[in-house]
Amino acid sequence: MFHFYAYVAKLKYIVRWGLKRNVESENVKEHSFDVAVIAHALALIRNRYFGGNVDANQLAIVALFHDASEVLTGDLPGPIKYFNPSIALAYKEVEKAAKAKLLTMLPGELQEDYRPLIDDSWMQGDLKKLVKAADVLAAYIKCIQEVESNNHEFQVAKQRVEGMLQDYDLPEVQFFLDKFLPSYRLTLDELG
Repeated sequence: MFHFYAYVAKLKYIVRWGLKRNVESENVKEHSFDVAVIAHALALIRNRYFGGNVDANQLAIVALFHDASEVLTGDLPGPIKYFNPSIALAYKEVEKAAKAKLLTMLPGELQEDYRPLIDDSWMQGDLKKLVKAADVLAAYIKCIQEVESNNHEFQVAKQRVEGMLQDYDLPEVQFFLDKFLPSYRLTLDELG
């Protein structure tokens, strides 16, 4: 018996933003879907508008599994995870062990198929940057929605994440911010 898929399904029980009051809670499973959709969009934007040649489908699948190890580690809040370099380094080791453990929950014949999805250490340069940018964009959207719901708990996080997005200096991120982000601020009736 193999438990991989049952564990992945439990990502819905891992709550994000654990140290913040949330108007609307978010779990890792929902977040992973959002990151996958955004990563796919960033890859397509790069390919169509900026001369890229990124496999958008592969990037979306990697993004879908980018936080899968959190089913074993939980979602450690950023202020704790990055409190100091030794904690950040130790947590990277915990994540690495969790990813390895998760892969053992698959039959041997499937482990190599999932290894590049669970362990993204093979990704280099811009591919890794695109997944991380999608992750940060999803966080930014969450922060905007919380702040616009009068939850000031997310105000500083919103500013921090905004700065992270600027640091990426990726044209596809700016394209997404200009062309798609404004829609996230609209109600369903306004979208119509």
